[in-house]
Amino acid sequence: MQRRRRTTLKDVAAATGLSPAAVSYALRGLQVPAETQERVRAAAKELGYEVNPIARALASGRTGTVGVLCGSLGDLWQQSLAVALSRGLLANDRYAIITDANGEPERERQLARQLRDQQVDGVLVSPLDPAADYWGDLSAAVPVVTIGDALPAAPKAGCVLFDNRHGVGMALDHLAGLGHRKVGVLTPSLPSTPDRPAGVFAQQHGEELGLEVVLVGSPASVAGAAEAAAEVLAVGDRPTAMFCLSDSMAYGCYLAASGLGLSVPADLSVLGYDDHETAELVVPALTTFHWDAAGIVDAAVAQLVRAIESSGRRRTQVFRPELRERGSTARAPTRTTTRTSAQRGRSSSS
Repeated sequence: MQRRRRTTLKDVAAATGLSPAAVSYALRGLQVPAETQERVRAAAKELGYEVNPIARALASGRTGTVGVLCGSLGDLWQQSLAVALSRGLLANDRYAIITDANGEPERERQLARQLRDQQVDGVLVSPLDPAADYWGDLSAAVPVVTIGDALPAAPKAGCVLFDNRHGVGMALDHLAGLGHRKVGVLTPSLPSTPDRPAGVFAQQHGEELGLEVVLVGSPASVAGAAEAAAEVLAVGDRPTAMFCLSDSMAYGCYLAASGLGLSVPADLSVLGYDDHETAELVVPALTTFHWDAAGIVDAAVAQLVRAIESSGRRRTQVFRPELRERGSTARAPTRTTTRTSAQRGRSSSS
C-alpha cells in the first residue's frame, strides 16, 4: 500500500495562489490581512497540512516552545491565565512550557534561568517580583513579554500592563463612598518589592480620601490569604472593608471572616480584583473588577510572536478594569458593631 505524500507549504501556496513565504506568514498570523489568514488556514486544513516542528527548528533555529512563568498558580486567575496563554500560543503553532514560582522569589529566579537555558523561543511572564534584576538577564537572551507589571530591569521587554492606578482608585472610591474609613488592602507584594505599584497607589489615594489604609502582604492561595486576613481582622480596631488584589485573596477573606464570626457584608465589606468565573458563585456574590482577559492574552501572545519573528520595537499596551458591583460590599458598620463575635462573647461573659 503506497504511503500518502505529506502535504507541504508549497501545496498550500499553490492552492491559494500565494507565495510560500506569504502562506508561512498567514499561518503565523503575521504581515498579511486577516481575511488572507483565514483563507490560508482553511486551505491548509482542507489539504491536511501540518507544520513539521523538526524541519521548522532546523530551518529557523527555533524550538517552537515558549515559557509561561507564573508568579503563583495558587491564584485562580493566574491558573486561568496560564490555560488561556497556552491555547493562544497553540493557535500560533507554538507550545507552552508552564512553570510556577509558587510565590517564592528565589524559585522564580531559578525558573527564569532554566527557561533561558532550555533555549525556549520566548517567555511570557506574570511576575512575582517585577523589580528583580534577573529579568534583564532573561530578556537579553530571549524575547520577553510581561503581563501585569513592568520590568524595570528589562526595558526592552514587551509590556501588557494593568492600569492599577485606575483600578485601585475606583476600589477605594467605592469603599469610601460607602462610609468606610479603615480599609485593609491584601496584596501579593513581598518585603523585596515594597514599591510595587498597586500597593503604592493604594497608600497614595487612601491619603487623598482621608482613609486609613492597612497594607497586608499575603500568599496568593485562598488558605494563605485567609491566614493573612485573620491576623488583621482579629484586632479590636479592625478594618471594616478589605480590598484584595485578587479574587482568590477575597475568598480567603470570606473564610477568615467566617472563622471570626463576621458577616459579609454586614460586618465586613470585601472587594476583589479579577472577576474570576467563581465570583458570582460565592455567597454573597463578590464585588470585583472585570478585565478584558481575552484581549490581554491576545495582546501578550501577539507581542511575543512578533518579537520572536523579528527584532522590532517592543510595545506597551495598557488594560483598564471595570467595577462589577455585587453583594459583598455595603455601608460601613457603626463603630460599636465592628467587634468580632469572639470579642462580643468575652464582653458579655464578664
